Amino acid sequence: MTTAPQFDLEGVDGRRHSLDDYADAAALVLIQSCNHCPYVQAWEDRMSAIQRDYGDRGVRLVAVNSNDADNYPEDSFEEMRSRAERRGFAFDYLYDPSQGVARSLEAERTPEVFLFDRDRRLRYHGAIDDSRSEHAVTQHYLRDALDAVLAGGEPPVAETMPVGCTVKWRQ
Repeated sequence: MTTAPQFDLEGVDGRRHSLDDYADAAALVLIQSCNHCPYVQAWEDRMSAIQRDYGDRGVRLVAVNSNDADNYPEDSFEEMRSRAERRGFAFDYLYDPSQGVARSLEAERTPEVFLFDRDRRLRYHGAIDDSRSEHAVTQHYLRDALDAVLAGGEPPVAETMPVGCTVKWRQ
């Protein structure tokens, strides 16, 4: 996968969101996400901070939950809405019950980052940064990649190993 997948998904804001809705974004960050994974929970505040810090530079961070909510009820759309409200997410949070986006991205983990440039070409894939503990971070992979892409350059690191829970596929 080298380009952003097409999608049309319901968001926790009650609206449908498609790839075309983000056409004006200088960079689009899709993050495979969910509610129940402790790794996602550890990075949620950093995800909101990145959206707040880069929003005025044309960056849109979009979390997508493709997990099987039948077997993982904490990842249901209702629970997504509740968590987003409770945690004050600064980013769009979309529900992918068909798991089509996760399949298109070939996602394996939550959280797993896919950074696309203005032309929606994949420029960075992997982890948000190098530590589950916010206080132990030494490498800001996504921030560094965003800075490079927004400046018209190449990310210093184009791929890292995503860390987190596995995507919960439907059987």
